[in-house]
Amino acid sequence: MIGELTRACVHCGFCLPTCPTYVLWSEEMDSPRGRIQLMEKTAQGTLPLNATVVEHFDRCLGCLACVTSCPSGVRYDLLIEETRTRIEHGHSRSRAGRLQRRLLFETLPYPRRLRFALRLARVGRGLPSTAWMRPLLEAAPGWRSREQPAAVTPCADPTRAPRRVGLLTGCVQSVVFGEVNAATARVLASAGYEVVAPPQGCCGALSAHAGRAAEATRFAERLGRSFAGLDTIVVNAAGCGSHLKERELPAVDLTEALHGAELPTLHPLELTVAYQDSCHLRHAQKLPAAWKPLLERIPGLRVVEPAEQDLCCGSAGIYNVVQADAARDLGDRKAARIQETGPDAYASANPGCLVQVAQALGRAGSPLPSLHPVELLDASLRAVAAERVLSQARR
Repeated sequence: MIGELTRACVHCGFCLPTCPTYVLWSEEMDSPRGRIQLMEKTAQGTLPLNATVVEHFDRCLGCLACVTSCPSGVRYDLLIEETRTRIEHGHSRSRAGRLQRRLLFETLPYPRRLRFALRLARVGRGLPSTAWMRPLLEAAPGWRSREQPAAVTPCADPTRAPRRVGLLTGCVQSVVFGEVNAATARVLASAGYEVVAPPQGCCGALSAHAGRAAEATRFAERLGRSFAGLDTIVVNAAGCGSHLKERELPAVDLTEALHGAELPTLHPLELTVAYQDSCHLRHAQKLPAAWKPLLERIPGLRVVEPAEQDLCCGSAGIYNVVQADAARDLGDRKAARIQETGPDAYASANPGCLVQVAQALGRAGSPLPSLHPVELLDASLRAVAAERVLSQARR
């Protein structure tokens, strides 16, 4: 498959200014077309899949901005996923690299383990640690979920015949952003849906993006069984939604479920919010600025878009751990663009982006309240004062 897909690349260079690692380093082998050349040569056997080559693939965030910018329709998304699967099966990493990835994938997809790990991280940050462990500790967010959605949230209007939908609560999302899931259920109920949140596990997105194909398939199939009998799964995390759509599960992004929906009265929120598109909403799902028209329905809310919307913030699944230095540089760059807009708060529709940028804003001395857009919509529907929204937001 790799040989067939790489032939579509004409090496025009349109992808270069949209690639985060090329923007950082101006290194050809850390650009999409450079990596495509490496993919082709390693697939042909003319170049060994050694540590140097693998490092160039590992540096790719998988943000897919190159897919959006490519005039030739190169399926870089399929290429990088297949290449990473080949790496998982055909390359032996260093002991530290193996330990780091093993700990990530034995923790992140499992909410109970993740809750315990986050408690340990709070203590571990103040203790001596190995070089491979330090990024794990630093990436751990400092907040926890205070709320979770009900198993069934009925339609808010008893006179309407509701459409029944499932809600993906996620693994990291349920542990770190339970309030986002609860707000999602309330907003969907206000829009005329009955929302079902069954017991469920990881969707497999993190595994798929890291080349753990069999594990990703196992998670996705298990999730499909959890939602058996439901025609639609609503997803509020862009990376998860992209993955489920690729697996042909009946997933829709939350913005798609709310598009054109009749909502009750929206109350004013006098705020300026910097809205950042997540890469997998903008490039993978082809829903650029999808939240903007919904947020603009809120009276008094001013939505501003930071410069460099196409450039990834550096989160990218496990990237901010396994490529911590590059992730930090990209996060700091994104924070600077957000600060330039002079906002009261920051919003993005992906858990990784919220953690990454909130931490970068903190490093920059500007710990802005960081929100999922649905939390703003929910606050407006419930007439929550702007001051309370900001005071309760994560930073």
